[in-house]
Amino acid sequence: MDSTIIWQLLDTSIKVGVGALIASLFAIILMNKRQPKPVKAEQRRLDILESISGDVGHVSHIFAKYSALVVESIRFGNRWPANRKEELDAVSQKLVDEFKKLSDAESKLLMLGEKTLEKNLRLYGSKVAHFRRQVYVGRTDISEDDILAMKRDINNLREQFYDFLSKKYDRLLTA
Repeated sequence: MDSTIIWQLLDTSIKVGVGALIASLFAIILMNKRQPKPVKAEQRRLDILESISGDVGHVSHIFAKYSALVVESIRFGNRWPANRKEELDAVSQKLVDEFKKLSDAESKLLMLGEKTLEKNLRLYGSKVAHFRRQVYVGRTDISEDDILAMKRDINNLREQFYDFLSKKYDRLLTA
């Protein structure tokens, strides 16, 4: 055989091999992008706990706005401006809407087998609901000290919930 033919065969073989290698690498990359990577169970639990923490934080923020406005309304009585009353109505509606997130969070905690956390969160939610029934615009027979005591109880329950949640979260991180 002539050496030029051998070099041509060798050159063509190398080109075909490199082309096949490039095509297979491209196919592997495309397949990896299309298939979602499975999330570990621990990571999924962490994500759920983070979601619950965010939901409870959002409800706490809206409750703080609600309680500040309602205390202001009691303090000012009939002299309280109408635009503040409208703001309180809007915040009150937001608080009611956000309570669904608390119920969802309780369900997620039960699904994860976290009965202590769920019980604590349910107690927090019931205290917030009790506050709304006891402290409202126009009520004059309640003192600010009583209101502050109720808010302190609610804040203590929130802190207790976050303490339990933080411990669970830390255990999952170190596992």
